[in-house]
Amino acid sequence: MEQGPPYISPRTASDYWLYAHLFASSCPVALIDGEVAGAVMAFRSQEDPEEVYIQDVMTSPGHRRLGVAKTLLEHVRLRAVSWGCSRLYLTSEPENTGAQATWLSLGFHNVPGEMEVNGVSIHRDFKGPGKHRAVYQLLLS
Repeated sequence: MEQGPPYISPRTASDYWLYAHLFASSCPVALIDGEVAGAVMAFRSQEDPEEVYIQDVMTSPGHRRLGVAKTLLEHVRLRAVSWGCSRLYLTSEPENTGAQATWLSLGFHNVPGEMEVNGVSIHRDFKGPGKHRAVYQLLLS
């Protein structure tokens, strides 16, 4: 996660303990030759248990464009389906065009918001005042 800035910032050790011990089924980690190649932090919504929110997707620079994120998100998708969930969703900063291209290539759709920036629909204050985000969702059958 230390390789994720500016869009991902490392969490505390206790956060990672929680991910590993309480949310392991929805927070997969990819290892290649003993090295962390990527990780996803995703959680079933407490407000709507039919939704899974994907908090972070990270692929280490040396493993990008090899399908690591796709494989990890497929694991999360299958877990969500097994729980009977109907939707995966995530947010992205408006300027993170690389991530936005990834979400679209994986079948996610940009959820209409209140404004548009460079062809991307944005939700105002989605993560608090001044924290505008593009929201992407993948509906599950």
